[in-house]
This record gives sequence, C-alpha cells and structure tokens, in this order.
Amino acid sequence: MSGRTRLALCAWAATLMTACALLPLVDPGTWIVPTAFLLAVQSGVGAAARRVPLTRPLTVTAQVLVTSLLLTLVFAREHALGGLIPGPDAFRFFAELLAQGGDDVGRYAIPAPLSDGIRLMLTGGVLVIGLLVDTLAVTFRSAAPAGLPLLALYSVAAGLSDGGADWLWFLLAAAGYLMLLLAEGRDRLSQWGRVFGGAPGPGGDSPGAVAPVRTGRRIGAVALGIALVVPLGLPAMDGGLLGPAGAGAGQGAGGGGTISAVNPLVSLRDSLDADEDRQVLSVRSELTDPSDLYLRIVSLDDFDGTTWKPSKRSVTTVPGGTFPTPPGLAPDIERTEIGTTISAADWYDQDWLPMPYPPSGVGIRGNWRYEPVGMTLVGDHGQTTRGLTYEVRSLHVRPTAEQLADAPEPTPALLREYTALPDSLPAVVSRTAREVTEGADNAYDRAVALQEYFTTEGGFEYDTEVDVGSGSQAIARFLRDKQGFCVHFSFAMASMARSLGIPARVAVGFAPGTPQGDGTVAVGLRDAHAWPELYFEGVGWTRFEPTPTRGSTPSYTVPDSAENPVPDPARPSRAAPSEPSAEPSASGGCTPERRRMGACESEAPQVALPTDGDGPTWYAVLGWALAGLAVLVLPLAPMLWRTRTRAVRLGGHGRSEAEAAPYVLAVWDELTDTAWDHGIAPDESLTPRGTADRIVRLGRLGPDAAASVHRVADAVEQVLYAPRPRAAAGLAEDVRDGAAGLRSSAGRWVRLRAVFVPRSSVRVVWAVSGWWTGVRARLLALRPAWRGPSRQRG
Repeated sequence: MSGRTRLALCAWAATLMTACALLPLVDPGTWIVPTAFLLAVQSGVGAAARRVPLTRPLTVTAQVLVTSLLLTLVFAREHALGGLIPGPDAFRFFAELLAQGGDDVGRYAIPAPLSDGIRLMLTGGVLVIGLLVDTLAVTFRSAAPAGLPLLALYSVAAGLSDGGADWLWFLLAAAGYLMLLLAEGRDRLSQWGRVFGGAPGPGGDSPGAVAPVRTGRRIGAVALGIALVVPLGLPAMDGGLLGPAGAGAGQGAGGGGTISAVNPLVSLRDSLDADEDRQVLSVRSELTDPSDLYLRIVSLDDFDGTTWKPSKRSVTTVPGGTFPTPPGLAPDIERTEIGTTISAADWYDQDWLPMPYPPSGVGIRGNWRYEPVGMTLVGDHGQTTRGLTYEVRSLHVRPTAEQLADAPEPTPALLREYTALPDSLPAVVSRTAREVTEGADNAYDRAVALQEYFTTEGGFEYDTEVDVGSGSQAIARFLRDKQGFCVHFSFAMASMARSLGIPARVAVGFAPGTPQGDGTVAVGLRDAHAWPELYFEGVGWTRFEPTPTRGSTPSYTVPDSAENPVPDPARPSRAAPSEPSAEPSASGGCTPERRRMGACESEAPQVALPTDGDGPTWYAVLGWALAGLAVLVLPLAPMLWRTRTRAVRLGGHGRSEAEAAPYVLAVWDELTDTAWDHGIAPDESLTPRGTADRIVRLGRLGPDAAASVHRVADAVEQVLYAPRPRAAAGLAEDVRDGAAGLRSSAGRWVRLRAVFVPRSSVRVVWAVSGWWTGVRARLLALRPAWRGPSRQRG
C-alpha cells in the first residue's frame, strides 16, 4: 500500500471516528452505517483521481461531483433527473429538507428522532468534513490543518450532547487525529530514506527511522492523557447557550420563552417500548361516561410531508383561575365543566401534562408553563409528571350534528395555517379524499365520510406490526395496503381533511382507560393513542376517531340509536365495559389474561411514520452508487486512460543506462499516440526520423515544436542502434512541446476529440484482444494433457 493510499485511509477513519460523537444526538444511530459507505466512496474517488493523476483542483471537483450524486441518490432520487442527476427540483427539495432538519433540531430534545431532515444534516455534514480532511491531509499533504474541520465536527457534537460520555467520544476523535498525523509522519520519513534512518540493523530494519515514530507515539499518548485529565481540575462553566438539555422551556423567570428543545413524545415513546403493559395514570372523573375520557398530551399541527410534529410555539406562565375560552367555541354550544383528578405513576416521566381537552383550569405543583394555542402544559427546568397528582377542570363540549354541519367558514389565517400541505404529498391522497367524500354537502359531512371510510367502509385493518415505510409515499402506501395502527389512521385522515380545505391536526395522548372497582379509571401503556382533531368555526377543535377497534366514536358523528339499533362490530365501541376490571385497559380485543401472558401488541405513537422498509437498503444504495459511477466514468474512460498512460510514460524514470531504452521508447510511443489523437495515424513502415518528418508536415508544426519532435526521434534511433544506449535529458518536455504544437494547429473539434475520445485508446482493445489470444493459446496447449495419453491400437 502506497503512503498516499494509507494516508487517505487514515483520513477516512479519522473522520468516521470523530463523527461517532454525533451518535448520542439522535435515535436510532443507524445513519452512521450508510454515511460510512458514502464517505468511503468519496475517499475512493479522491484516491482514484490522484492515481490518474488529476490536478488538485480537478481532484476536489471530482469528489464534490460524486458526493452530490450520492446525496441525490440517497435523499432526492424522486426529484432528480434520471434518479441521479440533481436538477432544480432536487436542490429545492434539499433546501426543504435542510429547513425541516433545522426546525427538528430546535424542536426536539436529545436524542432527537431520525427524521429525513436531520439525517441529511448529519450525513451531508460528515461528508463535507470528510472532504475537507481528505483535501487537506491527502491532496495537499498537510495533515495538521486537517484537525480544524475534525475539531469543528466534534465541537458541534460536544456542545449538543448531555455530557454523559463526552470523554469517550473525545478519546475516539483524538485517536483518529493522532493516527492521521502518524500516517503523514511515516510517509514523510519514508521519503527521507536512509539519509535520516542511518544504517540498517541486523534484520534489515532501520532503527533510526523507527525511533522518531516511537517518540511521536509517546508524545501523542502523553498529550492525549493531559487533555483528558487536566479538565477535571479546572472550574466548570455551566449554563449558557450550550447548557444541558432540559434547562427549561422558556427564558428567565418571566412569562416569555418558546418551546424549542422539548420533545413531547420522548418519555412517552420510551415508556411504550417497555414489554410490560404497566399502569401509567389513575384517573377519577366527574364524567359519567368514561368512554369519552381522552387524555391529550400535545397536538401535532406542522406537516412537512413525512411527519406531523408540534409547531414551535411561545409559552407563558400558567393562567391563574379559569383558562381562556378555547379557540372557536361559541356560547350557544352545549358544554359542561367537569373535574378530573389524575395521579401519575412514580416511574412515568413525561414533560407534557396529560389532560382532557379543552382544559379550563389546572391545579398542580411544580414548574409548568402554558402553551396557549394548543392549551397544553409543558414542564420547565426539568419538571415532569413523575409521581404527581393534579386536578384538571375541563369542558365536556357536546355539539350537535346540525351545529357542525352549519359551521361557517374559518378565518383565512386559520385556514392558511392548518390546511397547508407540502408539494411532495402524493396526489393519491387528495384524489382518494375527493372520491370518498363525493356527494357530501359540507365540511362536517366530508369529515364523517372520511371517518366512516377508515372505520367501516374502506376495508382497513388495525395492525401494530405493519410495515408501511416512511417518507412522502408513506400515506399513499398506507392507503394502498390498508393496514396500520392509530398513527397511520390519524395522520392519513388529517392529511386528507386538509386536502379538502378542512383545518386539521393530530392529537397524541391516551384513549379511555379501563374502569376499576373503586370508581377510578386505569390508563395503561397500551392505551397510548393518536387521533385527528378537525376545526369547525363555532365549535373549535373537534375530535374524530378513524382507527378501527380503538377508542370511542364521538356521538356527534353517528346516527341516533333509533335509526341504527344494531351495533356495528367494526365500529369503535361507544360504551364502557359492563363490568369493571382491576387491570389497565389493553388494545382492542386484548383480555387481561392475554395481557398478563404478554400476548398483546404495544402501540407507540411516534413523531413520524415508521421508517422500516421504505429507505433504500445498503445494497440498493451500493448498486445505484456503482451504476451512477459507471454512468459518470464510462464516457470519461478514454480520457482517463490517456491521462494515466501519459503520466506513466513521461514519468521521472530512465536515469540509468539500463532504463534508458524502455524510457525513450515509452516517450516515443506517447509522441506518436498524441499525433494519432490529432488525426495523424501511425505508419509502422517508416523509420523514427521519417515518422518525425511526417508528424511535422501533417501537423503543420512550427520550428520549435518540429525541433522537439526531431530530438525525440534522434533519441529513439540512438537507443535502437547505438552499442551502449545512454539516457537523454528533456525528452518529456520535448513531447509536451510537440503536443502543444499539434494542438495549436488543429481545429476545435480535433482538439476536443483528442481529449475526450482519443483515437489511441483503441490500444486498450488491442491489449485485451492480445491477452485473450494468449489465454486461449495456453488453454489449447493444455488440452492434450487433459485428454490423457492416446489409446490407439497397434
């Protein structure tokens, strides 16, 4: 392995080792595997370009071009030309993804979910750092400055992490940088050779060359140890912009601030991943029908085509006394204020407060802030629900179907915010929504039609193990396969409602739990649920239930019982269980006995649709990457071959008498091939001097170029006919002068063809043909041995 190849490998490893510091920032950390592969391809392109060799700017340009193609292939294949070449649509899509990633970084706590935007920021950022490290350390052969981009990458990770294992990531990044410096030092020492190393030792080793390497290792180890130990004795600087996560939802002690670093589902998602269906909440309510007792945690109102997430909102102090009237609720709508006491388990650690919607007052101790748009409470300065008991006053709103059907048009601002849909949303979503609601007279009838489509008429099945993918095509795939759980149903109905001009968002929380013998309602992990909320002017945000066998269908969306006396088994039940149970409720059809045996499935509402199965697999990325490289390299193969051949022929060899003849003949081949590329075909019947005259005449060379060509021809005759050939100086420069003369007298088309489609590249075909002829000859020579001795009878 050459020194530069070893240095490139170390640059790749150092970048990857430093990038590992980003692993704690997101969950899952699987992004590092395809990123390592893309980084390897980027480094391989640089190594190949330097091998040709290309100039330094062209090497970096080739790496940038291939990196752009790889990012387009992985992230924007559907928006690229031919699935590979980035165009205006692809660049716009990249801008949208980066904007989404920036919003996600500011919205979620660590570890953040691995959304497409965050994945692009991570992968793209590591590739940019890798390109800088490779350029500085390998292309420009200066490894020390390459530590600056590595330091920048590590600083970003260290500034955002919670500090739990910072020493480990620092150790890994520092080891990678020291390895890079060591590789460069060894490469430089190998170029100094015996002048530095002194006489070889007994086994042929050079102890003088080993000593500096050993000393460098010791210095690096001591410096690394000091860097790890000294900070332990220095004063710590807490707080500030890069302070630990969870320092608060707002700013200062006043009433301002924003929700920027709190993921409302992190704790809930972690709890839902547990194997046991543990009781989360114990609820005692004045509500007579517990089937309507939904506990809402947060609403997701920002839809970017791949995920629903909460918007970045301002928070303030919790209002004392009665909360403001819910948005859109008119005085003529029937409502009842009810009281609910909720006790959270001492292990349930949630930043957002589960409450019935809409709340009208909360009595709770601790540090909590109020988000007025969603009417939710979020913990401040690390405050969570762990072991808390609190009281919530809420409104039980009972609109009629007529009131919903007669609801006027919402305000333009609200329509604009809550009906926004990204351009990447597949057309099948809006088309299906129009087909399902055909004939509906108003927004309410269309909303009920959507709910009926998912619960009874569309043939959908509730399945927590479904694999429907992610990305902009996820909803379309769900509508096609008709299998999923509450996240898929709520996301799909909210998206379809927005396509019909109905303001919609998704609520996340808990479905009604199981009534207990003591009058309380037990809410378990598997009661976690997501449902759509649609806005009707005069009523406000109104719950719908599109998930079959889950939750309860709102009374204002079903006909009167007199018109429909026979219950529909496919519709979610509206009645509470006839007998109380001592166990927390389970998902539909799951008995307490099955739940104790672990036979029930867990349902986890995620911030994004499931990611399994939709992203490209590693072998698909590998295949597309190889195909893209082939598409890029094959048209340039003749030019690259000629560039490499020219560099080899005109290289710095031929100094000794033994090397003189091969070197001069190689230089002569390069001169005749260059003339051939410019339209002067070789004539094997001519002597070198005759060939030189022919090149000068047909190429219309000037005096200087003609003299250079004749000097090369004289050198060829000297090595062919002289008893002791001797090396001639300046032949490579003579060939370059002759080539410049040929280019200056040729037309533009001839010059372009000589560069991109050189005629002499046919020698590759001849070489392959000659190799195959030799192989066939050797195989034919072996045939008698295979057949064995002759068995002719005498």
